[in-house]
Amino acid sequence: MIWRIFRFFLFQLAGGLSGYLVLTLARPEYRVVVGILVASMVWVLIDLRRGQKLRRWLREGDTSRPPLISGYWGETADRVRRLLHNRDRKLIESDNRLQEFLSAIQASPNGVVLLDADGRIEWCNQTAADHFGFDPTRDVLQQVANLVRDPQFAAYQSKGDFTHDVVIPGPASSSSRPVRLSVHLHPYGEGRSLMMSRDVTALEQAEAMRRDFVANVSHEIRTPLTVLSGFVETLQNLPLDGPERQRYLALMSQQAQRMQTLVSDLLTLSRLEGSPLPRLDEWVDVRGMMQQCEQEGRDLSMLMTQLGHVIVSEIDRDCRVAGSQSELHSALANLVNNAIRYTPNGGRVLLRWTLRADGSGEFSVTDDGPGVAAEHIPRLTERFYRVDRSRSRETGGTGLGLAIVKHVAQRHGAQLQIASKPGQGSRFAIVFPSSRVQPVRQAERRDADAVTA
Repeated sequence: MIWRIFRFFLFQLAGGLSGYLVLTLARPEYRVVVGILVASMVWVLIDLRRGQKLRRWLREGDTSRPPLISGYWGETADRVRRLLHNRDRKLIESDNRLQEFLSAIQASPNGVVLLDADGRIEWCNQTAADHFGFDPTRDVLQQVANLVRDPQFAAYQSKGDFTHDVVIPGPASSSSRPVRLSVHLHPYGEGRSLMMSRDVTALEQAEAMRRDFVANVSHEIRTPLTVLSGFVETLQNLPLDGPERQRYLALMSQQAQRMQTLVSDLLTLSRLEGSPLPRLDEWVDVRGMMQQCEQEGRDLSMLMTQLGHVIVSEIDRDCRVAGSQSELHSALANLVNNAIRYTPNGGRVLLRWTLRADGSGEFSVTDDGPGVAAEHIPRLTERFYRVDRSRSRETGGTGLGLAIVKHVAQRHGAQLQIASKPGQGSRFAIVFPSSRVQPVRQAERRDADAVTA
């Protein structure tokens, strides 16, 4: 500023001197005054011109091309340019941070909805859109109460007590595929709210399964314990003859065996859930395993019925399966035992191994039993799930066999397939991936048979 004032006075001095030298016809004192006035007008015009350039530049808003102005206005333009540049840089940084923040919220497994003071949607991530069926573009500024039409949510929102969440059914929920959403409102700012949603369907199902599991285990153990307790009390208080005592002891042994089988299956499930996955370098011979399961099935059939069952084994090609022999035997034996338990006397049970064209292998058990209705098939692998509870107890089943089969199949990368129709029997198959199936050459088969013999 001091330099600007100094230059102004220099300009006036130059103007006065020029007027004194140029205006020879006027009086000397007027020459200087006229020169100073002319110099002042020239200074003002030049200054206005520079100011006009600065004003035009500011009006156009093109901060990338500052005007070429010298002097005070040039310095002002340069400072304004730097301020605008810093502002633009901060805006870009702020926008980048906002986008990173929104991207982080977008990647969140929880739904996030920003609501204004009137309960209108300002923004939502894709998870929330999937939870509630929102359109992130179309539904902006829509009342959330008009889109989430659930009485529990409406009561929760109107009550204003947001210290806890509310669980509501999702819009895509159905009786066959229920969807449960936990919704929690968090007030912030001036009347705004952050609405968070979480899919708790799996948690509620797990909790329900836990309750059912505890209830079923308690019931399954309590029933034989009640029978045992009654028999023990009878033996203690009544004078029984030899045959009656033997019959009571046989019934007690049967109930004790039932509890032992239940505990054994529970331990098997626990071991499957907590142990490492089966290795890929341990091979199990399919033919030998099927022969063992077939013999065990025949023994069970003779114990259960007088006529027995027709049990047939078919192997289209000898193979080996990579995995745990004990687990694979448990799964296959459970399928065979289930077929025998639920097939009437004299019925036919077919055990079959098939090497598919894609290299995968399939072990299947087909029976001509009563079959299973379609609505029961998705739940057959649940623990303790029974289509007919009285029939299961008569056959000695624990309700855990197919759960064990499913776990073993999953641990070996296999799939459990179930096909059944009432009155037409059932077919249970475990399909092993090609990475776990290896065909056995005939020479290797003869060597294996020789070792076995």
